[in-house]
Amino acid sequence: MERIEVKDIYQFVNQEIDTYLLVLKKELREGKKDHFIRVEFTDKSGPITGNVWNNALAVMDMFKEGEVAKIRATVINYKDQIQLNIKKIRTAEANEYEFADFIPQTKKDMSMLSDEFFALIDSISDEHIKTLLTNIFEDKELWDKFYQCPAAKSWHHNYVGGLLEHTISVAKICDFASKLYPVKRDELIAGALLHDFGKIFEYTTLPSIEFTDEGRLLGHIAMGDYFLCQKAHEINLFPIKTLMKIRHLILSHHGEPEKGAVKIPQTLEAIVLHFADNMDAQTTGVNQLIEAVNDPNAQWTEYDRLNNRYIYIG
Repeated sequence: MERIEVKDIYQFVNQEIDTYLLVLKKELREGKKDHFIRVEFTDKSGPITGNVWNNALAVMDMFKEGEVAKIRATVINYKDQIQLNIKKIRTAEANEYEFADFIPQTKKDMSMLSDEFFALIDSISDEHIKTLLTNIFEDKELWDKFYQCPAAKSWHHNYVGGLLEHTISVAKICDFASKLYPVKRDELIAGALLHDFGKIFEYTTLPSIEFTDEGRLLGHIAMGDYFLCQKAHEINLFPIKTLMKIRHLILSHHGEPEKGAVKIPQTLEAIVLHFADNMDAQTTGVNQLIEAVNDPNAQWTEYDRLNNRYIYIG
C-alpha cells in the first residue's frame, strides 16, 4: 500500500484513505453519547489529528503510542482543520513501513547549524568559559545526544535537531542584545548555549519523544545545573563567581517559579536570556501551529491550548 503523507491528506477531503501514521498520543474521552478516542498522529511532513467514534473501548488496545499504525479513515474538514474519522486502526507490522518516514526533524541544514554553534563558542574571549564549553560540546557522545535531541515534547522544536536549532536561535538573540545593552556577553552566550542542555537527559527521541524517569523526577534545569557544576570542577581554578552566574542563567531561564524556574532572573544577563528563550519558543510554537494547517484555504489554526487562543493566518 502506498503511504499518503500528512501534507497531502487535504487532497482527499470526503474520501476514504488507507495509510500509515505514527501515533504520538491517544486519549479516551467521554462524548455526549459514548466514549471516543482522540488520536494525535505524525509523519516527517507534519502532524494531524483523528477520532475513533465507534467501539472506542474495544479499539483502545489495538494500537499504541510511539508505534506506527495502519489506518483506514475518512478525511474531513472540520472548522477549517483537516482531520481523520478513523474506521479501522491497528499496530502496523515492522515490515510494512520505513520508520525514518515518520520521524519529524528540523528543516534546517544540520551541518550549517553545527558550524554556527561552534562559531559562537569560538567568539567567546574568556578562556575559562571557552574551555568549559569546548570540553562539553567536543565530547562526541554528548554532542551526538545534543545534536539529535528535541527541545520539547509537544509545543516547540519537538523534532530531531530541535534542541540545536532552538539553542542557536536563543544565542543569536542574546548576541544581538549584547550589542544594545551592557551585558557580560561571554556569560550570556554561555548561558544561552547551556540553558537547555539538560534536555539530553530529560528526553528519549525514538520511537517518539518521551520523558525519561530522570526527566520526570528531576527535570532538565536541575540536571543541566548539576552537569555544569561537574564539568566546571574538572577545570583547574575555574572562577567560582563565574560559575555562580552561569548557573543562575540556567536556573532562572524559565522566568517564574510557576513555569519551572528555580530562581527568578536577578541579573541583567538572566533577564535577557529569559526573554530570548521565551521569544524563540513562543514564535516557533505558533509557527508550527500555522505549518500544521493542512487546508490551504484555512483562515485559522487549531486552538492553541497553551496560550488559549486561535491564530489567524488569513
